[in-house]
Amino acid sequence: MTDPAAALAAWRRHAGGACVLLDGFHALKHALRFGAEVPVAVTADRRAALALADELAPDVRDALDAALAEVGPAAYAGLVPRPHPTAVAALAVRPARAAALRRLAELPRRAPVVVLDQPRNLGNAGAVIRLAAGFGATGVVTTGPLDPWHPTVVRGGAGLHFATAVERLDVAELPPGPVYALDPEGADIRGTELPDDALLAFGSERSGLSAELRARADHLLALPMRPQVSSYNLATSVAMALYHWSATAPRPS
Repeated sequence: MTDPAAALAAWRRHAGGACVLLDGFHALKHALRFGAEVPVAVTADRRAALALADELAPDVRDALDAALAEVGPAAYAGLVPRPHPTAVAALAVRPARAAALRRLAELPRRAPVVVLDQPRNLGNAGAVIRLAAGFGATGVVTTGPLDPWHPTVVRGGAGLHFATAVERLDVAELPPGPVYALDPEGADIRGTELPDDALLAFGSERSGLSAELRARADHLLALPMRPQVSSYNLATSVAMALYHWSATAPRPS
C-alpha cells in the first residue's frame, strides 16, 4: 500500500486495535523477516528507507517497497509518540495468545523459556526479548502488571517479538519444565548444565524473585560476580544465563 491517503486511512482503522506499533526501520525489518502481518507501513522519506533496505536488509527490500507509503514528515510525526531517526513506522497484528501458549507449552522444547518475574522497566523487557530472539529461546514470559507488548517494549525489542513467543502469565500458569531461578543465594551456575526444556527465571530489578516464583523454582542458581558488586542489569543477567545454556547443553551429533 504505497498511496499516502490510503495508508493514513488504514492507520486510523488499525491503530488501537489488535495491532502493535513498529517504531523504526529495524523493528519493521525484523517483523517482516519473521512473518508478521503488517497492514500498514509509513515513512517520511521512502527513498531513504529503501536505501537503508538496500544496505542493511536486501532480503526484505521488495516487501518494504510494496508496503511503504511516504506520508511526509509532519504526517509521520503525528502518528508516533516519539519519531524514530529512521522516520519509519508500521502497525503489525499482534500474534494470537492461543498460538503463543501452544508454542510455550509444546514439548520437547529445543530451547529454554525466559521468565521475567514482576519486571518493572519497559526498556529492560524489550532488551531481554531481543536477546531471547537472538539465542533462539522458545519464548519470553512476564509475570505481573507489565505488558510485554507495550510500544516501548516492542521498540526496545527491535521488532523481534515476532521471532519468539511473548506472553504475560501468572506464576501458576507457567509452561511445563524445570524452573531454574537466578538468585544470589543459589548454586554457582557454572556447575550446572541447563536443559533445553528449562524455564530460566529472573526476579525484578528492585526486589528479586517473588515469593510465589521462588516457591515454584526447582533450582536456585547464581551468576558469578565479584564481591561488593551489587547486581547486574537484567538483560545482562539473561544474556549470561542464555550463553551458559548455549555453551553447555548437549546438542545432537
